[in-house]
Order: sequence, then structure tokens, then C-alpha cells
Amino acid sequence: MAFASFDSKNASAPMAEINMVPLIDVMLVLLVIFIVTAPLLTHAVKLELPQASAQVNPPVADKVEFAIDAAGQRFWNGEAVARDEAAARFAEAGRRQPQPEIHLRADQAVPYRHVAQTLADAARAGLTKVGFVSEPDAP
Repeated sequence: MAFASFDSKNASAPMAEINMVPLIDVMLVLLVIFIVTAPLLTHAVKLELPQASAQVNPPVADKVEFAIDAAGQRFWNGEAVARDEAAARFAEAGRRQPQPEIHLRADQAVPYRHVAQTLADAARAGLTKVGFVSEPDAP
């Protein structure tokens, strides 16, 4: 609190002090309130869950190594196939659950037309997991 002074020469000057004690008291009260109420804000329901010994075995999706060489010849897991046969195999793989992953390896000299046709055949069959395989750059 500010008190008035009987000194006339300092009476006209404003008081340049801020009393921090009430501010600190309010902050300490708020801190105590937050410390007390914080544990009450966690809503936990005590449950005793049953114990099970079985483990979940997620199905593992197989993969298909699909390659296109520089001449445009297609290979399904190392076996040479024509485009229509590859499309039929894509359709059969699209019906399986879980769907296999298609790992597409294309020679860098192959025309993009062959890669685009292969991607279109896979998309038409409903296959969504198609990955491009490449060689890393030499350091």
C-alpha cells in the first residue's frame, strides 16, 4: 500500500513503486488451486481386463517381383510373361486378401510406354501397393 507523506517537496511526485506482495499472494493461491485440482481432471475407469494367451498373427502380404528389361519383355517373379498374361495375373492378385505388393523393376533404357501400360494394368486390377525399385547412386 502507498502511504502519503508529510514532506511537501516529494508530495507532488508520483509513486514509482509497485507493491508486489498482493500479486505474489494471488499467484500462490492460484498455484495451490491448480495443484489440488489437477489430479481430479484425469478420468480413469478402473477395469480388470481378462487375460488372453493367444497372439494376433497379422496376415503377411506376399510380394511380386515384376521386371521389365530394356527390350520391353516383362517378367513375373523371374518368369517371362506377355502383357495380357501379366494383366490376368494382376487381376488374380487383386482378388487375393491381403493384396500382394508389386515391386516394379524397370530398366533405365526401357520406353516409358511399357512402364505406363504395366501401371495401368495393375491399377485396373485394383492393386494399390506398387513400388519402384532402383539402384542407389555410387558415392
